[in-house]
Amino acid sequence: MDPIIKLTLLLLFFRIACASTVEKNFEHCETVVKNWASSALHQGINKDKHTLQDLLFFLHVPRTGGRSYYHCFLKKLYPSSQECPRSYDKLRFDPRKEKCRLLATHDDYSMMEKLPKERTSVVTIVRNPVDRVFSSYEFSVEVAARFLVHPDLASATKMSKRLRAKKAGVSTLDIWPWKYLVPWMRADLFARRHARRQKGSSEDKIDSPYDMKDILMPLQEFIDDPIVHDIVHNGATFQIAGLTNNSYLDESHEIRHCVREYKSLGQHVLRVAKMRLDAMLYVGLTAEHKESATMFANVVGSQVISQLRDANFSTGTLADNQSGNSSSLHLDSELESNVDQNNSTLDEKALQDEDEAKRKNMTVTELIEVYEGCISSLLKTQSRRRFASLKRISPANFSKEARRHVSDAVLQEIRTLNYLDVDLFKYAQEIFAMRHVQLMGNLDMKVSLFSSFLDL
Repeated sequence: MDPIIKLTLLLLFFRIACASTVEKNFEHCETVVKNWASSALHQGINKDKHTLQDLLFFLHVPRTGGRSYYHCFLKKLYPSSQECPRSYDKLRFDPRKEKCRLLATHDDYSMMEKLPKERTSVVTIVRNPVDRVFSSYEFSVEVAARFLVHPDLASATKMSKRLRAKKAGVSTLDIWPWKYLVPWMRADLFARRHARRQKGSSEDKIDSPYDMKDILMPLQEFIDDPIVHDIVHNGATFQIAGLTNNSYLDESHEIRHCVREYKSLGQHVLRVAKMRLDAMLYVGLTAEHKESATMFANVVGSQVISQLRDANFSTGTLADNQSGNSSSLHLDSELESNVDQNNSTLDEKALQDEDEAKRKNMTVTELIEVYEGCISSLLKTQSRRRFASLKRISPANFSKEARRHVSDAVLQEIRTLNYLDVDLFKYAQEIFAMRHVQLMGNLDMKVSLFSSFLDL
């Protein structure tokens, strides 16, 4: 046989074999994804989505502003005694704990496998996926930069382990997804600093903090990395679907792989995420901060207050909550000094009685006022910490203005990579708009009834 014909036939056979393999792989992935989606869609969910159940599960999607809700709403509403154990990091959850009524965590929806579904209400906050990717990048850099006070990566890692062993609280490095992203970014920052010192001073003109390759990982490199593809891109959809790399479902990794390999299969995951979003007690939007906070106070806060009042639950001390807030605030920094939490000069019994009375008699308006005061303080603390961190990688200085100068090509790539989250975000906006109109109508009706009562 002619060698050329032989080679042509071999290539043809190879192409047919490859096409057959691809087809079989797709069929396998399609079966896996569809079977999971079918099971998820038929699982029982709490149909009374407007009523707060016994347990509130705050499904905290990273970089959506959830920390402010946790510290300034939930920690003000629920006493420490009613918060589920270790509920702000990876699950160490005992559903048998009496009076456990609040679970706030970065865990995904697969957590519901361990919860009493019919007695659990879920709330979450969703953010524009482009902004969330920016924020994930910036926060990873910010936290990683705190370790640059050390001479090298080895000493930074060693000191980090020592501090975490001594602390009773939870470190950022214990929390998903930062336990993956921060060490990766930390190693990158040290490598670039070492390279700069080896090379000497650079005369390169630096315009954008998102493209300072001599100092930190450029945004383009960040969004293209496999780690970010697995954890950040379409992260909200996978988290609400219960399919992150932190999932309790054995098939989650395979499903994520199949969706990345065959984008069309993502619609099955999206359908599940939308169903679960629609069934939640509350869905907030990061960008609609004021309206979201008002809705949370009226939809969730009012029912928590009512439950506390009606059931006469025992409450913790205000000092307890303040201590918990301070502890959680500085968990994100392993390098800042300890905060003095000694409240021994306070009359704890009087404080406990006062706090119990406040909780039982708090109104939604007062709750919003407490939230506004708390978030103002929280944002100042975060701003100071951010400024101190970014000084170590000067002249990098992230800002909304700097984001506007990122190229359209990069922004479009982020949207394309997060095609599921883009769709889910639009759906969340629709849910929020509809529920906001309903809430305003209900509030107007209450005002009208109250006015009519006064006229009698």
